[in-house]
Amino acid sequence: MLQFMADNSDKRPTLRSLAEITGLGISTVSQALRNSPEIASETRERVQLAARQMGYRPNRAGVRLRTGRSNVITLVLNAEDGGSGFFANIVYGISEALKGTPYHLVVTPYSLSDPMEPIRYIVETNSADGVIISRTQSDDPRVRYLVENNIPFATHGRTDMGIDHAYFDFDNEACTYESLRLLSQRGRKHVALFGPPSQLTYFHHTLNGFNRGLSDFGMSGFILSDVDTDSKIEDFIAAGFALSQGREKPDAVVCVSSSVAFAVIAGLRKGGMELRRDYDLVAKPMTELIRLSHPDIIGIDESFLLAGQELARMVIARIAGTEPIVLQMLDKPKQG
Repeated sequence: MLQFMADNSDKRPTLRSLAEITGLGISTVSQALRNSPEIASETRERVQLAARQMGYRPNRAGVRLRTGRSNVITLVLNAEDGGSGFFANIVYGISEALKGTPYHLVVTPYSLSDPMEPIRYIVETNSADGVIISRTQSDDPRVRYLVENNIPFATHGRTDMGIDHAYFDFDNEACTYESLRLLSQRGRKHVALFGPPSQLTYFHHTLNGFNRGLSDFGMSGFILSDVDTDSKIEDFIAAGFALSQGREKPDAVVCVSSSVAFAVIAGLRKGGMELRRDYDLVAKPMTELIRLSHPDIIGIDESFLLAGQELARMVIARIAGTEPIVLQMLDKPKQG
């Protein structure tokens, strides 16, 4: 096997040093690193092997000067995981999808008080070639702004704006409907729903599935209006306890977040209600922690890893010019 000795000095490997090591021109080396079809495959492999062994990394400033691109995809995310695994898994999924591409992932956290601030910064500084956003709203100003500024992007969740854009979404309407069907099969009749914030699009999808399920399966139910998935853990414990002390105790609970389920169960237990004996509960996503700690929970799978992989694929396709109408995916629920 052909090997190249890494330079032991502190100088960072450059295109010029790669060219000197391989005996090729700088232009040829540059094209080989970009997998240009104009360069023979043997030459591309030789150059890429040398680059790996020397620890070569492209200079982003130089790339930007030559191409006008940053080779950066930015994930704009509220970093409060809440125990559901969303943050870690979506980042891992995007990172996996970017392997073998020229793109690098940058995670940009933001405050819920001003979700537009990081989007404006990215656009005004031209600091990313593509953007991924979550917590999508029915009428989302970030989507309109990115479209108006011709920035390739994809969203985790849909909008109702009449604007075609790339998205990956979980079918929360079907998920909530399926949750009620499973609870009905266990003979449950009165359901409490712990849902997402009302300004998010998937709140409306969740509510549609809930209302259809109540009607189709002859059940009654209500949505908790004083807490949502942005509430604190102690608020859910208090809400669960309050349910256990109410005149019309639910015999079924639906939680749209697994971390919420833990707190609700704790609150209900504090009030004397036990899972499976007094009520059944459906939660998503079904994590290994839930399976081990609460095997009686009815789980619905939702893959944040898959969401990250697909969102990265969509953004790369948008950068390449693919129309957004063909970059839309709705993932169907599966019982965990």
